[in-house]
Amino acid sequence: MDSTSSTIMRLSRAQRWTLVVSCLSVALVIGSMAALYAALTDIATATGATQGQLTWIVDGYTLTLACLVLPAGALGDRYGRRAVLIAGLAVFSAASAIPLLWQDPASLIAARAAAGAGAAFVMPSTLSILTTGLPEHQRGRAVGIWAGVAGSGAVLGILGSGVLLEVWSWPSIFAGLTVIGVVLLILAFTIPESVDRIRPAMDPAGSVSIAVAIGVIVIALTEAPLRGWHDPVVLGLLGTGLVAAMIFVVVELRATHPLLQLRLFTQRGFGSATVSITLQFVVMFGVFLVLVQFLQLILGYRPLQSALAIAPMIVPLVLISVVAPWLAERVGLRMVTVPGLLLIAMGLFLISRLGMDAVYLDMLWPLLILSAGLGLCTAPATAAIVAETPRAKQGVAAAVNDAAREIGAAVGIAIAGSVLAAGYSNRIQPALPRVPEQAREPVSDSLAAALQVTDQAGPAAQELADFAKAAFVHGAEQASLVLAVIVGVGAVVLAPWTPGRGHIPHHSHEHRSDRDQEPASVSN
Repeated sequence: MDSTSSTIMRLSRAQRWTLVVSCLSVALVIGSMAALYAALTDIATATGATQGQLTWIVDGYTLTLACLVLPAGALGDRYGRRAVLIAGLAVFSAASAIPLLWQDPASLIAARAAAGAGAAFVMPSTLSILTTGLPEHQRGRAVGIWAGVAGSGAVLGILGSGVLLEVWSWPSIFAGLTVIGVVLLILAFTIPESVDRIRPAMDPAGSVSIAVAIGVIVIALTEAPLRGWHDPVVLGLLGTGLVAAMIFVVVELRATHPLLQLRLFTQRGFGSATVSITLQFVVMFGVFLVLVQFLQLILGYRPLQSALAIAPMIVPLVLISVVAPWLAERVGLRMVTVPGLLLIAMGLFLISRLGMDAVYLDMLWPLLILSAGLGLCTAPATAAIVAETPRAKQGVAAAVNDAAREIGAAVGIAIAGSVLAAGYSNRIQPALPRVPEQAREPVSDSLAAALQVTDQAGPAAQELADFAKAAFVHGAEQASLVLAVIVGVGAVVLAPWTPGRGHIPHHSHEHRSDRDQEPASVSN
């Protein structure tokens, strides 16, 4: 097996530079999703934002990103992937600067939603620029590096915000995102354009219906932990989203130039890989929501300490992601996907066993097991989606990969958040009658609010603080266990579905003919 360094060195200087800019850009987009986790308490104190508003400050970004990523990928295929990348970085940077001027909750929510719209144009462009601009024999390793960086982006976002919060206040996070966005915007002008000779037509009806479907479903998943899963508004939103999704299916089956060829999902590699990526991001953002709070509220870590505590998972994730596509080519997609998901489930199960007396090392080794599982199955899943998509639709392929990640992140946050909240609420109930009436609501809301109450009350309230911590640990255990079961069941379902050794991607002959004849895209 050739080493990663020798493979990359065989790329031209322009190709290596394109790989660097693409990876940095996707790291920015994913990192921005998690960058505010550690700052929510400070934002609430400074702006007076309610719990619901804080949720939307985080999820407004994910919502617009998930809604627009498929149409954005199609725009890149038609009008040029570098052009769409540049436009996305410009919107992202401008939107990230808004909180430096206006810091009320409504402005923060609007700014995050606008930044998510820009990110929707950035994310699929970063991958499709690589898959259309590199020879097929070099594409797998480059996709592995991209996937490893994308998988580590959330940790990098938490780590970067932790560093900034240690030195400055929460607006510095938005300043950092703006500066990085502007730098990458300038760098994007230095990479070659990627545009197909035959440009696929747009599908306005499909673009609108899928945006509505994903958007409404993500809103429902965001509101469910706050309103309850049986709330009429939540059920209505879910129903509307399902109707819009069915409309999308009908439109795509009848369209002459569909946004997404639905028959791709009947191909075992494409369909199973999309489900696998969704499960991976359900886990990643669900467990981060739990672990960041566990580190800060139970172990007493500061934001930077909690970020550094999670950072070691980057190492196995990136290293394994680089070689995983090569391994999948030799043993089959099934033999990396199923063991990878089972490793993730094992790590989550061990995390669910953490108790009140846990120390950092008790968390570290399950986190590394989980990370190894992510590294084993993330890059091969992305490579399978790319390999089984027509070359002229690589922007849409990248968008499917990205939409699976964003939908998975929204579902993971919703499930982990609702299970954690329910577990805490049920366990804290017996203590509420002994709490002064004016303090009952904050104590029942969250551990952070309960600890704020007990700190003000002094040593006399230590017993209540310990009880509240135990209630939180119970909720965290349940949330981690539910995530473990979801991934374990997913591994069982994917085992017979995912193709094994010897599977030939449906479009592999197309790639060969592309090399033998004229290139499918041109660079300027």
